[in-house]
Amino acid sequence: MSEQNFQTLGEFIIDKQEDFQYSTGELSRLLSAIRLASKVVNREVNKAGIANIIGKAGNENIQGEEQQKLDVLANDIFIEALSQREVVCGIASEESDDFIEVRTGPNAHLSKYVVLIDPLDGSSNIDVNVSVGTIFSIYRRVTEPGTPVTLADFLQKGVNQAAAGYVVYGSSTMIVYTTGNGVNGFTLDPSLGTFYLSHPCMSFPEKGNIYSINEGNYAKFPQGVKDYIKYCQREEGDRPYTSRYIGSLVSDFHRNMIKGGIYIYPSTSQSPNGKLRLLYECNPMAMLAEQAGGKCTNGFQRILEIEPTELHQRVPFFCGTSEMVEKAEEFMEKYNQ
Repeated sequence: MSEQNFQTLGEFIIDKQEDFQYSTGELSRLLSAIRLASKVVNREVNKAGIANIIGKAGNENIQGEEQQKLDVLANDIFIEALSQREVVCGIASEESDDFIEVRTGPNAHLSKYVVLIDPLDGSSNIDVNVSVGTIFSIYRRVTEPGTPVTLADFLQKGVNQAAAGYVVYGSSTMIVYTTGNGVNGFTLDPSLGTFYLSHPCMSFPEKGNIYSINEGNYAKFPQGVKDYIKYCQREEGDRPYTSRYIGSLVSDFHRNMIKGGIYIYPSTSQSPNGKLRLLYECNPMAMLAEQAGGKCTNGFQRILEIEPTELHQRVPFFCGTSEMVEKAEEFMEKYNQ
């Protein structure tokens, strides 16, 4: 580890405090809450197999998906951590029907920020010991601090995000985030309980050779996606590309950002709007992708420019190395009548 990489996440946040526009210390406390919660979730993930917290919880979330026990636990952990710092006035979670107005502490209502979070992305992989993650998105509220938080504070375009990031719980645990000035990754040293800067200035390679999509749904895909998959598989030039799909957005995105690739979760005949959530998954990943030199669209339109209309809105998702996303868009446009 180089001398630069001995910098801790806390030190890095303080050094880069000016990156968080309008902030007077909120970023440090907010990311500190996320850092703490991620350590607790990491501990629970790593002992899941022996602590009777794998498997289904026996109820469904707002999307009608059966929750895993760790979904519920991670959701509670992040909400508790974020609520205790008096730095957010509202939290929206993929696991909750509606947003939560934070009232903990006498000054919570004065907070200027809201957080949207997917507490445990890819949680169905827990039972088979495959990497999962947490995704978070931070906005400056649009209503006046001191007034009750409203739905309008959450239904903002992705371009308005103040910060976004994810935690990946894998062979090592990492926090990767951006405040709009590049992407940096921090790896947890479990012996010290400290995150250290391990991946400064992360970026997508100019060219990629990995495509990530659930090809089991091939028959249900739009023709443009089918044609792009055939293009990826054709023996021509630097192709065929390599197919890699984990089924955890955080893990697939993380690999593709480091190695170069595209992740696609398109619309299908059964899910015409796709399955990924604009506010909890697509917007934060799109901000990260663009800050890392990549591109993110719904096949036709920049993800960060989509106007949200509801808290749990879904959109098709094409994200990764710019050249690969643009080629996929070419195939989509051929059938855009």
